[in-house]
Amino acid sequence: MPEIISPTHPDWSREHKRFWEWAPGKALLASIRCYQRHAGRRNPMSFIARKTAIIRHMFWSVICGCEIPLNARIGGGLVMPHPNGIVINTDVVVGPNCLIFQQVTLGSNGRGVPVLGGHVDVGAGAKILGPVRVGDHAVIGANAVVTSDVQPETTVVGIPARPLSRGE
Repeated sequence: MPEIISPTHPDWSREHKRFWEWAPGKALLASIRCYQRHAGRRNPMSFIARKTAIIRHMFWSVICGCEIPLNARIGGGLVMPHPNGIVINTDVVVGPNCLIFQQVTLGSNGRGVPVLGGHVDVGAGAKILGPVRVGDHAVIGANAVVTSDVQPETTVVGIPARPLSRGE
């Protein structure tokens, strides 16, 4: 029986990085999480932690070739197995337990930004642009360009993205 991944409760073990493990995506996320954890605190240790997190974020952003802001609203359990070239707009909301592959853009079209539900899988090279809502357990195919809402538990492919019918 396949494992069911929750669209509401983050699985933090998906982001866990062992000390010796080469996992740039997890290291980048760790720097973002560290910065956000210490952002509202006004003590000397939090100041040092924030500055260290900023340096780590800059380093891992260069290694990955990513543009993910420190104040990004990313739910727990995000997995980026190949984080090269991922671009996420500052205002985008990413739900818990999502999977984002390389060269994905989550951005604005001038009217708004996407909101991804929980456990959304975004294939390599996909672009999700504008005020789009992607439902829980949705799958965005590789190189799809999504400019309209995606219903929960739906797979979309193509340019522009359209839902797959049962026979495809």
